[in-house]
Amino acid sequence: MEHDMQNTGADSGKILAVISVQGRDQKGVVARFATYMAANGINIEDTEQRVVRGVFVMDMLVNLREMTFSLDQLITGLLDVGRQLGMEVRITLQQARKPRRVVILVSREPHCLNSLLEMMRHGEVNGTITAILANHPTLEPAAQAAGIPFFYQTSGPDAARKQAHLQWLEEKLGALTPDLIVLARYMQIIPPSIVRAYRWKIINIHPSLLPHFPGANPYRQAFESGVRVTGCTAHFVTEALDEGPVIIQDVFHINVGVDTAHDVRERGLELEAQTLVKAVKFFLNEELVVVEDKVVFKPGISGFARAAN
Repeated sequence: MEHDMQNTGADSGKILAVISVQGRDQKGVVARFATYMAANGINIEDTEQRVVRGVFVMDMLVNLREMTFSLDQLITGLLDVGRQLGMEVRITLQQARKPRRVVILVSREPHCLNSLLEMMRHGEVNGTITAILANHPTLEPAAQAAGIPFFYQTSGPDAARKQAHLQWLEEKLGALTPDLIVLARYMQIIPPSIVRAYRWKIINIHPSLLPHFPGANPYRQAFESGVRVTGCTAHFVTEALDEGPVIIQDVFHINVGVDTAHDVRERGLELEAQTLVKAVKFFLNEELVVVEDKVVFKPGISGFARAAN
């Protein structure tokens, strides 16, 4: 890793990293970390911090070019400062980030999957799709065209086949060890055992502005209720159906009396794909964290880079 740092410095003149800190809010946290950086030849390029429900969250962009000791010593020292304060500390090097492993779960609807594949083709995120898992073979051609392994096992209609599918899914995920699981219109309820195993690592897209119209057929519900605005919600999955922390929501208008139920659904499908892609980008670029069951945004490496430009 020290060798990677030297290459990065030669290319850019800077060796950038983000120090992420999270824990109970208390006095002097920023000063403790800033003092540690200054004492060891580390320049602070930028910083952003906030307090959410008594939890302190900070991202600090630093330049390690003139650091007076090794990276191993830096990590050990920062973890020690964190332990003294009772805080979690993580260090991310700009050029040494390993692509995060993504597994996508699908059924038959292609719109979200296609948008995620397009996002990956453009290299917009620090991640790679390692597999697509499904309960139907419909979307296998899209996976093959993208060169991504596709596996499926049917899940219905009887309870025994559904249970067998979920057991198969849990085994597949265990073998694939994903950093993120994306439910791209995967029309099955994720069992608690999988939710617990991948806490805050499962993102779902729901076709309504939660908490409104949870459950099945939300576009039909919105159309029949006569609301003039509806939308979709990207959220983390928890054991409670459609109640996990919201990452991002977006809306579209319904022209009541003119739009048909089909119009509403088609407009929603397009927005779902856009919203899910945004949520996945935030996760893979480490620009969010869950604090007290709420999603808090932070800059991360990518956010700091955009601000600098």
